[in-house]
Amino acid sequence: MKVRAIKTRKFLPPKDDLFSFIRESFSHIKLRERSVIVVTSKIVSIAEGRCIKIGSKTKKAELIKREADFYIDKNKISGKISTLTIKDNILTSSSGIDESNGNGYYILWPIKPFLSAKRIYEFIKEEYSLKKFAVIISDSRRTPLREGILGIGLSYYGLEPLRDYKGSKDIFGREMNFSKANIVDSLSTMAVFQMGEGDEQTPLAIIEDIKDLHFINKDFSKNDILKTNIKEDKYSFFLESNIWKKGK
Repeated sequence: MKVRAIKTRKFLPPKDDLFSFIRESFSHIKLRERSVIVVTSKIVSIAEGRCIKIGSKTKKAELIKREADFYIDKNKISGKISTLTIKDNILTSSSGIDESNGNGYYILWPIKPFLSAKRIYEFIKEEYSLKKFAVIISDSRRTPLREGILGIGLSYYGLEPLRDYKGSKDIFGREMNFSKANIVDSLSTMAVFQMGEGDEQTPLAIIEDIKDLHFINKDFSKNDILKTNIKEDKYSFFLESNIWKKGK
């Protein structure tokens, strides 16, 4: 497997042109079939104008609660550094709102990330005449009880997001009943690692030579099989506790 982060020009808040940016960034690159193109959510958000000027009337705390599906008040969080939230069925801090590389703006998550992934997919398909490939819109987040950040796929188009091992056997012949591999978040983590979090200026990545990846033109926006029902989640006792408040 090969993971390449792509050096680009600065993508400028509060609004920039994503498709011309992709065309310019890939001008010296030959995209191959069976590739996965990973795009950071930040540049998708900037393209959508999802930017709020820092210091404006809308404060970050208000934005977080407005964007969140659910949140926990900061005074109930150890350290009080950020607000713990659930947004789009993803456990994250501050509703995914970020200030880094924002040039004085708060950058919100894309409004419809699955639609954005499909639009990027269709643009690349037309522009580069590819038939089998995929697009992932990525972000980074921290995992409970682990230091450092990992990648996560906010949305995707063009690939089967899970690999189901149910019914297959392990090396000793034992039948597996539950194991599934999360392909989207695994690929996102590798891309985020290569793209970095600082001044690398590499918001795009290309992943090639991926073993046994199933490419499929299917819209998962209404049935994202990576997302579990809170009531059925292993951590439902925490996710359904009364410390959570409903966002706006």
